[in-house]
Amino acid sequence: MKNIIRYVCLALACVFVLPALGSCSCGDDGETVYFLNFKPEIASIYDEIAKVYKEETGVTVRVVTAASGTYEQTLKSELGKSSAPTIFQINGPIGYASWKNYCADLKNTKLYSHLTDKSLAVVDGDGVYGIPYVVEGYGIIYNKEITDKYFALADRTTTVASMDEIKSFATLRAVVEDMTAHKSELGISGVFASTSLKSGEDWRWTTHLANVPLSYEFESNNVDLSDKNKTKEVEFEYSDNFKGLFDLYINNSTTDPKLIGSKQVADSMSEFALGQCAMVQNGNWAWSQINDISGNKVKAENIKMLPLYMGIEGEEKQGICIGTENFFAINKQASEEAQKLADDFLYWLFSSETGKKFVTEKLDFIAPFDTFEDAEKPKDPLSAEVYGWMERENVKNVPWNFTIFPGQNFKNDFGSHLLQYAQGTKTWDDVKNTFVNRWKEESK
Repeated sequence: MKNIIRYVCLALACVFVLPALGSCSCGDDGETVYFLNFKPEIASIYDEIAKVYKEETGVTVRVVTAASGTYEQTLKSELGKSSAPTIFQINGPIGYASWKNYCADLKNTKLYSHLTDKSLAVVDGDGVYGIPYVVEGYGIIYNKEITDKYFALADRTTTVASMDEIKSFATLRAVVEDMTAHKSELGISGVFASTSLKSGEDWRWTTHLANVPLSYEFESNNVDLSDKNKTKEVEFEYSDNFKGLFDLYINNSTTDPKLIGSKQVADSMSEFALGQCAMVQNGNWAWSQINDISGNKVKAENIKMLPLYMGIEGEEKQGICIGTENFFAINKQASEEAQKLADDFLYWLFSSETGKKFVTEKLDFIAPFDTFEDAEKPKDPLSAEVYGWMERENVKNVPWNFTIFPGQNFKNDFGSHLLQYAQGTKTWDDVKNTFVNRWKEESK
């Protein structure tokens, strides 16, 4: 596992949707830890964890989640208050650069001592300022029951016999387009779920999908990603490859391209869970979104994952995208007692029997700590897919290079142009030029 994720670069690509903030107590206020969370799909689980932790230790953990797409601005607001968060989350080195005045050195914490691969942490000099707490993977999730139904069709135009034979974009496109031609027989509205391009919901494309062509560009040009001066400009060399897969999504979807500006990630996952489509781009964190949908028709044993093939040379040995975008930070402006309470809580979560059960059975985390035995690893189908791709021989999984992506303004502009392209009001050259120019401007 270490060898596979050693070269991972990291960054933020998340969307945050939960109730508005209430009044909160800081870790400095008695036996209380204030945790500002940004993962909406697991907020209720953190509330349950906090309740159990209170019962076991007597310490209150106040979990608050920012409203949709507002984590950075909410964090800025909350850190400026006297009752500031004790634990918050950063998105790697770029997040650390923004919040370094609040990030305590964690190299002597109990949690960091158990990190299996120390190279994954956010470091500055000899200090450690962000601890990764989950390794994740993403690609094209597919429903094997539907794809098997397609391969059983006597009148299909492809000679492909199973999803295992898809190792290139050309093969993927042939299968997808033929599935579209047979969608009534397959009982689906489209091969792919809706391409969510509503503002604040486009992270699967502006970062996750864009990560693949950028990773190939950095590799082919031997770019030193640890040197910020080397990543201030990009050419988007493989933009046509990005376009090819993006076009495949929007032209073989459950939703007309002109309407995808109203679609959210939740819509996509619901469509997949209800069997309205065969495929959706997302990661292993989406298991709970699929499993918890009322009326879910997808059996766990039929949920598989395919790499994001784009027609780039050498992709026949390409795996899925594996890395992390999640780092815990502790507020160094909190009292020493409050910082210790924060460390104690995080260590309990990833080392105690009770905490680890939450991590593996409810949070469904692939946790990068040596406190977990093989028997304690997540058993959900998407985590199993990530483990499987990590263990494949002669496969090179794609690192997450989100760390060097510019800020949210760049992503917003890129997403806006993607939507306008899909709706037919912008050309692909407009999209590419926006990507290159806004990257350069934001990187300043």
